[in-house]
Amino acid sequence: MRKIHAIVIGAGLGAGSVFLHASLVPFGLIFVLLATLVGIWSIGRMWGGRTLKVLAAAAWTFVVLRAGFPGINQEYLIEGTSVGISLINIGFLALVVAVLLPA
Repeated sequence: MRKIHAIVIGAGLGAGSVFLHASLVPFGLIFVLLATLVGIWSIGRMWGGRTLKVLAAAAWTFVVLRAGFPGINQEYLIEGTSVGISLINIGFLALVVAVLLPA
């Protein structure tokens, strides 16, 4: 059950990141990156174990990378601007830090 919760929380953090990263540039991006870092870290803090953090990080990565590809009507949720590229690159680094931080 904890694995399912970790995946749902990771996907929720990813969806929130996709929808909020471009609001109030650069504060939206900074907020999203900090929320991702703290959210993934808190999963390990709450339930213990790096495996759950890795599952949540994988769910976040899946949601964010999927939002960078064109949809049915060729719309992009993450554009190729500096803010969108920063979300993908720095967000992945935030995930690595969150997974490696001790609980």
